[in-house]
Amino acid sequence: MNGGFIILSAKLRIKEVTMKVIVVGAGFGGINAAKTLAKNKSIDVVVVDKRNYHLFQPFLYQVATAGLSPADISVPIRAFFRGQKNVEVIMGEVAGIDQKSRLLKLSNNKNLKYDKVVIAAGAKNHIFNQDWAKHVYGLKSIQDALSLRKNILMSFELAEVEQDPVKRKAYTTFAIIGGGPTGVELAGAIAELARFTLSEDFRNIDPSDTRVILIEAGSRVLSTFDQGLSKKAKRALEKLGVSVWLESKVSNICKGKVELGSDVINANTIIWAAGVVSTDLAKDLEADVGVNLKRGNRLLVNEFLQVKGCEDIYAIGDISYFEKEELPGIAPVAIQQGKYVGKAIKRLFKEKEIRPFSYVDKGHMATIGRSKAIAQIGKLRFGGTIAWYLWVFIHIYFLIGFRNRVSVFLQWLWSYLTYKRGARIIN
Repeated sequence: MNGGFIILSAKLRIKEVTMKVIVVGAGFGGINAAKTLAKNKSIDVVVVDKRNYHLFQPFLYQVATAGLSPADISVPIRAFFRGQKNVEVIMGEVAGIDQKSRLLKLSNNKNLKYDKVVIAAGAKNHIFNQDWAKHVYGLKSIQDALSLRKNILMSFELAEVEQDPVKRKAYTTFAIIGGGPTGVELAGAIAELARFTLSEDFRNIDPSDTRVILIEAGSRVLSTFDQGLSKKAKRALEKLGVSVWLESKVSNICKGKVELGSDVINANTIIWAAGVVSTDLAKDLEADVGVNLKRGNRLLVNEFLQVKGCEDIYAIGDISYFEKEELPGIAPVAIQQGKYVGKAIKRLFKEKEIRPFSYVDKGHMATIGRSKAIAQIGKLRFGGTIAWYLWVFIHIYFLIGFRNRVSVFLQWLWSYLTYKRGARIIN
């Protein structure tokens, strides 16, 4: 009887599963969509990603500047769903969608049947001129961060043994293009690395003489923030020794050089932080979903985050273009959209009505080096050490995994007290 009961229960359980949802991408949006959907045991969830880990992208600059290690800001995707029998994780790349047959096509020629698809494949660096791409470093992946970290640290090593003063100066010059949060955070972190962490480690060079140049085409850095906070951020950067070039448009980039009209910056390290576009998946799917891509190569979605004309296909995060209003490409947007889509699909599964998506702006923050940050929360505008403490608390709170939180907190505490960084490995 026991054996028969178990078999009967298994059969009933299989029959109860009447919907299969595939989530493409395990970033902030995809993970939150999958976790929300997984709470309904009658829905099978399949998470597809070309990597086997979720990445906490806001901390990539910390890896690039030797503050943290890759393992501190990443978690295996399978770890999120351990013990959840209705969730399957597949490491693979999407090649297309067959809407008529409801098949998601993978690059290994395998097809996955679906009832609903959530596309959350994220974004990549947007380098306006592809001829420049081979001369600059981006920051959208762990590989990008490690490559940049190696180049930053190697620049000081090469400067230490370089006899030519012109070449030595170029080795210790870092040009950062783009005055948004990524550019500002990188500029502050590199300046602190040179002025404090490395200040007594070399004999033939003085790392505190390092030039960090932040180049912004607009009239101010952090243009999405209040004007007063932008000015405060600029002053904090300059106090760290960063040169902030405003209203400066890049006209050309070649090996070791950034040209801005008649001005030329000789820099061994050139970092691109001037915007992103959606990943190539959006272009790959353009014909399959039958819609033209919007600005930034993004998929146009309606008020329910469904791709226009495709009620069974959703797009969220950086790969989507919300027709109701333009939304910033930040983690809170993707998180809210992921949770919304998860709840919306569950309501549709129960044949209940759903309300349109509405983004709730809970504020935004940016850090400018050690113990300095700015915060804009509702009508509140403030900066300094208090803003930095709040930034630390919020980011550690959203960092997924207890081990990651403890590791990052301890490393930050050590760095705060000693100005030292523990991930200065060149590999």
